[in-house]
Amino acid sequence: MSSTTGKRVGRPRAQQRPDSGLSAREELLAAAAELFTTRGYAATTTRAVADRAGMRQATMYHYFSGKEDLLAELLESTVAPSLTLAQELLADSSRSAEDRLRALCRSDVELLCGGAHNLGALYLLPEVRGDRFEVFHRVRADLKAAYGALLAATGPGGALDEGELALRTDLVFGLIEGVILVHRSDPERPVEAFAAATADAALRIAGVGV
Repeated sequence: MSSTTGKRVGRPRAQQRPDSGLSAREELLAAAAELFTTRGYAATTTRAVADRAGMRQATMYHYFSGKEDLLAELLESTVAPSLTLAQELLADSSRSAEDRLRALCRSDVELLCGGAHNLGALYLLPEVRGDRFEVFHRVRADLKAAYGALLAATGPGGALDEGELALRTDLVFGLIEGVILVHRSDPERPVEAFAAATADAALRIAGVGV
């Protein structure tokens, strides 16, 4: 809807901010990501998130019911794209399992390390054990299972017993999720090179020669 002056009418902002090209929802998520990872989740209020996004607190509640909703959506954004890719790779029989596992590892590392904020560090928050994060945990578990399926399809993986395969899957998945801590120590390191090196390390754990 437009006013008689031709200006767009919408929910009021607390302050004028440069046009970021983001929707209001995206601006709130970006503000929450910044504050949760710099100030800490517990120390960040919904008012602070709204202020950082240049909105009134009441406007924020039009999009999110509170901090848990913001955190849950941020965490889901760190695993959902990788699960989609993993499912595509599992269905792609034109490439070797080794190549597909390497592609998943590289993409996952680029997703985790390529963002402006260290969202992977939020996995360890005690609040993430709550029911609101059920979707995040389910998607993450499905992603881990996809890693295991790709690993099992490799030559070395096919020779492993169930217990050893589970251990190798845990180690590979743990390496991928843990890279954010390594990358944080040298954030200027090119993400693409870091992702390639991490994928090589993951395949060595899987028993695949690189």
